[in-house]
Amino acid sequence: MRFNTKAIHAGQQNEQTTGAVMPPIFQTSTYAQKAPNVHQGYDYARVGNPTRTALEKLIAGLEGADECACFASGVAAMDALMKMFRPGDHIIATNDLYGGSYRLFTTVFEPYGIDISFVDMTDLDLVKEAITESTKMLWIETPTNPLLRVVDIKKLSDIAKNNHILTVVDNTFASPYLQRPLELGADAVLHSATKYLAGHSDVIHGAIASSNKEIMENLRFQVKTTGAVPGPMDCYLTLRGIKTLHVRVERSVQNAKQIAEFLSSHPKVEEAIYPGLSSHPQHELAALQMDDFGAMVSFSLKDDSMEAGIQFMSNTKVFTLAESLGGVESLMSHPASMTHGSIPKEVREKSGLHDSLIRLSVGIEDIQDLIEDLDQAF
Repeated sequence: MRFNTKAIHAGQQNEQTTGAVMPPIFQTSTYAQKAPNVHQGYDYARVGNPTRTALEKLIAGLEGADECACFASGVAAMDALMKMFRPGDHIIATNDLYGGSYRLFTTVFEPYGIDISFVDMTDLDLVKEAITESTKMLWIETPTNPLLRVVDIKKLSDIAKNNHILTVVDNTFASPYLQRPLELGADAVLHSATKYLAGHSDVIHGAIASSNKEIMENLRFQVKTTGAVPGPMDCYLTLRGIKTLHVRVERSVQNAKQIAEFLSSHPKVEEAIYPGLSSHPQHELAALQMDDFGAMVSFSLKDDSMEAGIQFMSNTKVFTLAESLGGVESLMSHPASMTHGSIPKEVREKSGLHDSLIRLSVGIEDIQDLIEDLDQAF
């Protein structure tokens, strides 16, 4: 089954009682049992829900995984995964990563004695140097947020396997339509399903897919024990969103390519960052590793003052100034003060994230309207 068909049919079946084509919203907290612990596969909705099961099977199918566990948000999924580790364990993470991931690592898990090293993973030698006897996981974002660096999943997975280390990839920016990390050797893949999977900026959701039984058993335990689970309506909305994932992302990528070209030649732009541009330092790797280059574009103005950036971002009419990404609408954000504001300025700048950077999530609107909007904002 090819991807466009999988997006609609993977793991899905008509509802058994009525034959409903779409999975119903099972809005229930508990389930009747014929005798103690004799039930039809569900006993309490924190542990499982048929709507959630349908979604988990669909995401697992798209990522080529045996299983998937869904959570109330992307960071809830990440939190559950991190609870596999114990004081003294060491994690190596991408140094250019989502601010919420950095905050979770440094303010929640480091105080519990888990050691985190933030490394530029585009340099494989730096990753090798960072590995210790206590290293348990490589945490990879690719393309990274917000500098859109591309990390070699296969080579890093090989390094990890040689050192008995898990490899987990945050695949939010690419989506399984463009990149499937498990096929490249990763042990697990995480999504903020809020973004491209759900795709309509109307739900908060997270998911982890894997064929590693130890990882999945841990996640199922966390689902049952700590309970950061999505409601059935959230699962239904994400299910519905995924069915158009391929057509949405394809259109967004087409738009992003033209916007990247427009920005790269604009006299007021200092640098346009997009893996699809030949000027991108990992352009060839992106072409090899991804099916296409994504719909995220970052750029900086030649006037790198905070005032210039604020004025530009306040002038757009089609692009909405807002956090998040991956919806049908085009969004613009200022990472240094918004999505990455929790990262100290000196840490941001050390990784290459400066205050002048602007990040675009390109939607599916008419491309001429998007380019004209940017042009008039300049």
